[in-house]
Amino acid sequence: MFWYVHDVGGWGWFAMSAGMIFLWAAIIALGVLLYRALARSGGSGDRTDNPPLEPTPEQILAERFARGDIDEDEYHRRLAVLVKTTGDVPRPGRH
Repeated sequence: MFWYVHDVGGWGWFAMSAGMIFLWAAIIALGVLLYRALARSGGSGDRTDNPPLEPTPEQILAERFARGDIDEDEYHRRLAVLVKTTGDVPRPGRH
C-alpha cells in the first residue's frame, strides 16, 4: 500500500537541483567574502584605500632641482633654510 509515495516526481528533482545550485553558490560566495576580508585586514601589498603620502618639502625642492627649475646655489640656499626651520638634517640620497 502507498508504494508510489517514495518516488520523486518532476518537481522534486527540480527542487533538489535548484537547492544544490544555491547551496554551492552560497558556499563559494562565503569563501570569496572570507578571503577578501582576510586579505584586506592584514598582509603586505599595495592598498588602494590608503591615500598616498604627501612629499616632504625637501623632496619637493629636490624635484624642482632635478627638473632644472632652480640652480644648484639656490637649491643649497633653500635647503639650508629648510634645515634651519625644521631642525631636520636631510638624509643622504633624499636631495
